[in-house]
Amino acid sequence: MQPEKIKILENKYLWINWSDDTESKISLQKMRAMCPCATCLAERDNQSKNHIPLLLSSQITVSGIEAVGSYAIQIIWKDGHNTGIYEYPFLKNLAADTIQA
Repeated sequence: MQPEKIKILENKYLWINWSDDTESKISLQKMRAMCPCATCLAERDNQSKNHIPLLLSSQITVSGIEAVGSYAIQIIWKDGHNTGIYEYPFLKNLAADTIQA
């Protein structure tokens, strides 16, 4: 499963058209809250289960998207954060709400 097309919708969602003819629409806020980089993972581990992250608009605005090999994308956020590698199965799970933000 590979993305055929990726775009930002309404500055609020990442939309992906997959090679299996399915589509995913993921909120940018959810993507940033679930950033898979080591720094963000450690930060989330240190928070209580009731923690609700508050994000600035610059933290949920995408400046760029780059392919990482044939397995993931890297999001460059407007605030400069760019270390999260979003693997394709992770993105499918985010879209299906199997991973809670």
